[in-house]
Amino acid sequence: MNILIVDDEKLIREVIKEYLLLENFNVYEAENGENAIEIFKKNNIDLVIMDIMMPKMDGYTACKEIKKIKDVPFIMLSARSEEYDKLIGFDLGIDDYVTKPFSPKELVARVKAITKRNNKEANTIILSGIKIDDLAHEVYVDDKQIELTPKEYDLLKYLIENKNIALSRENLLSNIWGYDFYGDDRTVDTHIKTLRAHLGKYRDLIKTVRGMGYKIEYKEKI
Repeated sequence: MNILIVDDEKLIREVIKEYLLLENFNVYEAENGENAIEIFKKNNIDLVIMDIMMPKMDGYTACKEIKKIKDVPFIMLSARSEEYDKLIGFDLGIDDYVTKPFSPKELVARVKAITKRNNKEANTIILSGIKIDDLAHEVYVDDKQIELTPKEYDLLKYLIENKNIALSRENLLSNIWGYDFYGDDRTVDTHIKTLRAHLGKYRDLIKTVRGMGYKIEYKEKI
C-alpha cells in the first residue's frame, strides 16, 4: 500500500515515515500541497496523510485537487483543534483528523483502521436488499444472513457481478463448475431454483432467458 505524507516539517515526515515503514507500507513524501499533487499524479497513492497549514498551497486546497484526480482516503494533520477546522475537513470528505502533537503509533493505528475498513467495503457486493461479504463468504438478505452452499454462493456472486447480462447455461457451468464438469444443464436449473428460494422476495431478480440461460435483471434507482 502506497501512502503519501505531506508536511512542510521534515522531522514530522521522517517520524511518520519510520513508523509506517515498520508496518511494511510504501511511503512517498511531499513538503507542500503543490508538490503533493505532482507526486500523486505520477504514483498510485492509496492514502494521504496531509498537514493543513503549509506554504504555497494549504492542505484543504490540495485535498480538493487530489480528490478530483482520485478519491482516496485522507488523514488531515493540524495544530488547530477547533471544531470549525474539523468540519471543513469532513465536508471535503476526509476520513480522519489528527491534532498535533500526536502519537505516531496512534496515527499508524488510524491508518490501519481506515485500510481495513476500505478493504472490507471493496469486498462487499450490494444489489437491492442482497449483500455479499466476500471476505467473510457470507450472504445477507435484508440484513439477515442466509445459508448457501459453496456453488450457490459462487453462482449468486457471478450473476450479480454480471447483472443485466444474459448468461448461457454453458457459460455458468464453465465458470462455476469448471470446464471438466461432467454434469448437464439441469445442474444449473436446480441451483437456480434453490437460489431463488433462498432470496425470498428478491427471487424475481433472477430472470430466465428462454432457450439460453439466466440473468440478474436490475436497474439502479436514480
